Amino acid sequence: MTLKMKSDQQRRILVVDDDRKLCGLIRDYLTPLGYEVAMKHTGAAGLEAALAGNFDAVLLDVMMPEMDGFEMLKELRKSSNVPVLMLTAMGEEADRIVGLEIGADDYLPKTFSTRELLARLRAVMRRSVLTVSEAATQETEYEVNGLQLNEGTHQVHLDGEQLTLTALEFAILASLMRSRGRVKSREQLLDDVSDRKFDVFDRSIDVHMSALRKKLGDNAAAPRFIRTIRGIGYQFIVSEGGSET
Repeated sequence: MTLKMKSDQQRRILVVDDDRKLCGLIRDYLTPLGYEVAMKHTGAAGLEAALAGNFDAVLLDVMMPEMDGFEMLKELRKSSNVPVLMLTAMGEEADRIVGLEIGADDYLPKTFSTRELLARLRAVMRRSVLTVSEAATQETEYEVNGLQLNEGTHQVHLDGEQLTLTALEFAILASLMRSRGRVKSREQLLDDVSDRKFDVFDRSIDVHMSALRKKLGDNAAAPRFIRTIRGIGYQFIVSEGGSET
């Protein structure tokens, strides 16, 4: 079975931002394009809506009172892989990296143009659909050293416990496990998992790798699963003592 991406007219978007004017501008821009836009103005209300609603993507502000965007995203990622595009007024790279590390699919500064917003939004939704679609058609399962990945069910288990990965983290892990034992460069991984152009020095692949390793409980200095090959890329370790399918 092949999954198809919905048209814009079928898309449901949740905007979580305490800036009501900006939310209204985003709604007014996306609605004529066929999007259904819901708005929440606190992190707590946004989290409740994101978990309860069948949304195709979430536009999430970083700076909100009480529960900020980072905290909401952490809670959301415990049970949902919905694509999340962070909206941030912060310019420092460290702030953007934090969002990616805890599960954001992409980020967008609040100085964005409407065309950039639409392009980024479509990209994170398309990436998510393609990841699930490819998994559903392949029905391939890998098991190495207690780590089990099923591309058909889009599930990952570690020592019998199911892990919650973002669509991009799953795609990275699947790419490495398919090529287990072989080194994959950052450029090869980007080609495998992304549909947008990355600069050569784009750090996002390393950030997502770091987040993936944390979920695997993997120590980069003494890895169980993913080894860094300095100056080249990454390698999924094939353990002689582990089972492999």
